[in-house]
Amino acid sequence: VLLFFGYIRKYKGLHVLLDAIHRLPASFKLHTIVVGEFYDDETKYRDHVQRLGLGDRVTIVSDYVPNEKVREYFSAADAVVLPYLSATQSGIAQIAYNFDLPVIATDVGGLAEVVRHEVTGLIVPPDNPDALAATIQRYFDEGLADRYRPHVQTEKLKYTWENLVNSIESLAGWQ
Repeated sequence: VLLFFGYIRKYKGLHVLLDAIHRLPASFKLHTIVVGEFYDDETKYRDHVQRLGLGDRVTIVSDYVPNEKVREYFSAADAVVLPYLSATQSGIAQIAYNFDLPVIATDVGGLAEVVRHEVTGLIVPPDNPDALAATIQRYFDEGLADRYRPHVQTEKLKYTWENLVNSIESLAGWQ
């Protein structure tokens, strides 16, 4: 199960992900869950899913997700995908790490600084459905979750409140 989570806007590249899923062989057993509020025309994405014949491979949950329900979606996933076309950063990677999930992300903004290629996930070129499809298939075919998960568990420690407070105190010279 692959999870696309968060506000749905064009720059987040959901259409690229859908095109990538369409390129995967029909025999490839992958289900993608798209969860979030649409800030773009929801109909065009649902029509795109239907046009590509992905109705049985993609579930869209169009809704705001309160904090107490976030766990349900991340616990159901084997990886999180961030196929962004542009970005400065995204907090979704850190949420994924909190649930010990590796991330497949595009090389835009600061995503490659948070998702360490071949360590906590995979980085692919943006706006490239072929590369994204090949990377998704490789991730699952090679069982990379097992290889990356221990690194994700270590990496997530960088993003704890305690670490943030220590960094601020150190910067302020209070330590």
